[in-house]
Amino acid sequence: MLRRLILLFKIATAAAIFLLLLGFAVKNTDSVALRYFLGLEWHAPLVLMLLIFFTAGAALGISASLGMMGRQRREILGLKRELRGLTRPSGAPMIIESI
Repeated sequence: MLRRLILLFKIATAAAIFLLLLGFAVKNTDSVALRYFLGLEWHAPLVLMLLIFFTAGAALGISASLGMMGRQRREILGLKRELRGLTRPSGAPMIIESI
């Protein structure tokens, strides 16, 4: 019963967000000009411009974080190998070193 209620809440929230974004898109259909260097200009609806730049920013952010995630994953694997090498079998005697 609780799972069904949570699922219903998630669907209602997603539908509300979709309707808000759809209303935003319908209200912002005015044409805007994106001006480049050397006098180049591109005219498109404001919603399209926002969507393109939001998507480009998200893709750039994800690609920038991939390098760090790969480096962390390699470090974790190295630490796991090191930890595996430090663990001793259960029947092996413990060696205590004195200074």
